[in-house]
Amino acid sequence: MEIERKFLLKEVPKDLDKYSSTEISQGYISTEPVVRIRQRNDNFYITIKSGGLMERIEVEKDITEKEFEELSTIVKGNVIKKTRYLIPFEKHTIELDVFHGDFEGLILAEIEFDSKEEADRFNMPDFFYKDVTENPAYQNSSMSRMAKEDIYKLLMISSMSGM
Repeated sequence: MEIERKFLLKEVPKDLDKYSSTEISQGYISTEPVVRIRQRNDNFYITIKSGGLMERIEVEKDITEKEFEELSTIVKGNVIKKTRYLIPFEKHTIELDVFHGDFEGLILAEIEFDSKEEADRFNMPDFFYKDVTENPAYQNSSMSRMAKEDIYKLLMISSMSGM
């Protein structure tokens, strides 16, 4: 079970380059149910997720580069490219995603929790602006289906977050 919340930011933490990061490229074979392939640096994965926004079942398996390339031919919609920074915060890790390509300018933070109760009790750090967990537009699977004009609207709304 994956339990996570997503946030827009007021500002990007200074010295991002001091944190561990990975380059991610992911595409969606299906969005209902979610079937995603992902390249994280030199590693390749296939992930299946149930529906839901804060809580959902997630199963991820390693695949080979050849399998990734074969599955890439049936990806639908936008390929999501981002740099993910891992920022320690209290007992959690903030996964800060800086998007590239069509979604350049979008920055989201995700935090995973051990329980829904813990997620509900979480207080945002000062540099977070808005909780967008319940807004399906900020799910990468939704973003993969967006037309260019919808991407533009999402970027405009997100940029009004105070950054």
